[in-house]
Amino acid sequence: MFETRALPDRLTSVRDAHAPGARVLDCERDFETLPPALAEDLGLLVDSLEPASYPDAWLPEDAPTLLARYASSDFTVGMPGDGSVAWTRQTEPPVVLVKPRVEGSPESFVDFLLAEAFVQLGLEVPEQFIGFFEDSYRDLDRAVPLDPNSTYQVAAALYDGWIGLQTRDVFADWHDDHPALADAWQDAGTRLEDRVAGLPRAVARGETDFADATELACAAIKHAIELPAPFAALDTDAYREHGPAYAIRWAEKTFDSLVDE
Repeated sequence: MFETRALPDRLTSVRDAHAPGARVLDCERDFETLPPALAEDLGLLVDSLEPASYPDAWLPEDAPTLLARYASSDFTVGMPGDGSVAWTRQTEPPVVLVKPRVEGSPESFVDFLLAEAFVQLGLEVPEQFIGFFEDSYRDLDRAVPLDPNSTYQVAAALYDGWIGLQTRDVFADWHDDHPALADAWQDAGTRLEDRVAGLPRAVARGETDFADATELACAAIKHAIELPAPFAALDTDAYREHGPAYAIRWAEKTFDSLVDE
């Protein structure tokens, strides 16, 4: 199921700077959440396992099953929305998992995804958004008048955007020391610009739902490209500083304005 991935020097140096000792593993098959038996197999490749666990009271009663499982004492690795490269700090040392879906992607882009994972590990931020919102996730759930899965998607996106406000400062400094990674970061942002700029129109026409739009806009934050309203309000120092409280207030104001239109 897992095989150690060899890293080129350009990635080894990023790992050593941000996540020294982290192990990078190729996965035999794609996943959103690893089946429990396969997740436990990671124990054979690391020194120890310490499953994440959060209070039931942090979750709304209709929370998606996978979120409830992650919050429980079960060893749960990977969640919907993690993307092609996922990481976990529930192991010692931390592990970065590369899914087969990266096959066919440009090598430079895959390198960027791995470098991004190392930088995120170095921030020592929570592995999933529930550790970010904590008990205020119930407040977000009340502020977002969508079904539980869409609320999950919005929450994951908002958390991704908050992390992006921090990682992009690191990426922007790569032009001298890691020019290939900096170029991949900029190229990925350029490819998003037109899609992001057209989000308000796509939502208004019903071509894109609000959760998908939020996911795309928040994913763009790390690339430092201009966001349209209402997402531009997330690209601020205030969000970086105030985190969950700001995100919830943004959701309240945004959905209030949508109702008024």
